[in-house]
Amino acid sequence: MNSEKILEPTPGFGAAGLVLLLAVIAILAANAGGAGAAVTIICFIIGVFILPGFVVVNPNESKVLTFFGKYVGTIKQDGFFWVNPFTVKRKVSLRAFNLNGQQLKVNDSVGNPIEIAAVIVWQIKNTASAVFAVENYLQYVNIQSEAAVRHLANSFPYDNIEDENAGITLRGGADQVSILLEKELNERLDRAGIEVLEARISHLAYAPEIAHTMLQRQQASAIISARRLIVEGAVGMVEMALQRLSEKNIVDLDEERKAAMVSNLLVVLCGDRSVNPVVNTGTLYH
Repeated sequence: MNSEKILEPTPGFGAAGLVLLLAVIAILAANAGGAGAAVTIICFIIGVFILPGFVVVNPNESKVLTFFGKYVGTIKQDGFFWVNPFTVKRKVSLRAFNLNGQQLKVNDSVGNPIEIAAVIVWQIKNTASAVFAVENYLQYVNIQSEAAVRHLANSFPYDNIEDENAGITLRGGADQVSILLEKELNERLDRAGIEVLEARISHLAYAPEIAHTMLQRQQASAIISARRLIVEGAVGMVEMALQRLSEKNIVDLDEERKAAMVSNLLVVLCGDRSVNPVVNTGTLYH
């Protein structure tokens, strides 16, 4: 990776004053006539060489300087400066960039087609690497970001319906996935001197061709989980009812009556509709 060299250039106001002085001398020499014409030409030539050396650096910007193909250094201090007029000056922004990645259609770790997109905030930290290590750092960020998001999607399942042992899922582990994505992006973009400040999944969904089927599957799974919880609660309530009846000596139930009571309570507690009570005036045996 190219090493960045920070320059402390000469303030430009002194050189600007020199240009004004040369302009005044040239005007006076031109009015003097005779040898003054030669002085005017000399002042003009000197001014032409000085003027290209002026450079203005705005806040959160930098200028990368090269001198006949050799990297000289980078000006990161904002202000008005004068540098070697023969250097080539390239502006590089130090502001934070926001990349809203396009939606990608990929397969997760269990083979389900999904749609995924990410929002990435990045910033140039090493201007020399950004300019000289890659051809176009903006295009480099776009391509490497897409590759990182694809690799992340291929590494984890969408959820744990098919892979119950999955420690991290794309849908349930958003914070962990963001940390892993940010780490991988920093590794990929380090060559270009770019630091990723934040990376988060902005869009995540099943592909349209399986979205309806997977939604039904999720609904079925949710219903099963709810029913399991209802049954566990109902069994506990039945057990508590039988225990309290026995402790209070309210009624003495044999095994058959207990079975009938358990059946009736489970129907009432586990049913998904309101029950209509039936008054039984007889007995269980007649």
